[in-house]
Parts: sequence; structure tokens; C-alpha cells
Amino acid sequence: MYAIVEIQGQQFKAEPEKFLYVHYLGEAAKEGDKVEFDRVLLAQSDDQVKVGAPVVEGAKVVCEVLTPLVKGDKVIVFKKKRRKGYRRKNGHRQFFTKVLVKEVVA
Repeated sequence: MYAIVEIQGQQFKAEPEKFLYVHYLGEAAKEGDKVEFDRVLLAQSDDQVKVGAPVVEGAKVVCEVLTPLVKGDKVIVFKKKRRKGYRRKNGHRQFFTKVLVKEVVA
């Protein structure tokens, strides 16, 4: 059983007892909270596949917040124009929230 769910503009494959790193959910998500995502685009259970138009009615993914704030890997952005003396180096670390998928209701 799995589902394709849209969380903050990104699509994830959610399976029970799997971890997901989603974009930071904000200050409202505390450790141990239950979070429900209802934008399920596709749900598969047993041999049936339900495809939403655009979402599957009544389907949801229930998750538990394990770590509310996780920092991703550092991405270096380096810009240079040759022979002009122009060099810029910038770094960025994205914030994520680690959630555990408890169940997929389809």
C-alpha cells in the first residue's frame, strides 16, 4: 500500500513506516505531533489503483513529526565572469522536517 501525496508543492511517495523529509512545516509542528496530508494524487491498496482528478476523495496520509527542524546539505552557488574580476560565492542550507508515515487511508 502506498500513495503519491502533495506536500507544500512537492510530490512524495508515502508508504507506511517510511521516513519523509518534507519542507519545513513551521513553528506549529512540534515533535510527536500527528500531521495529516489530504492532497493524495494516487492511492494503491491491494491490487486497486485510484487516480485522483486532481485528488482522491476521502484519502489521506497520517504522519508523525519526528524532528521538526533538520538542516539539509549545503549547496554552493558560485558565479564568475572570466576576465572581468567578477566572482560571487554564496551558500544555502534548506530546512526540512522529518516525518514518519503512520498510515495511508485510501
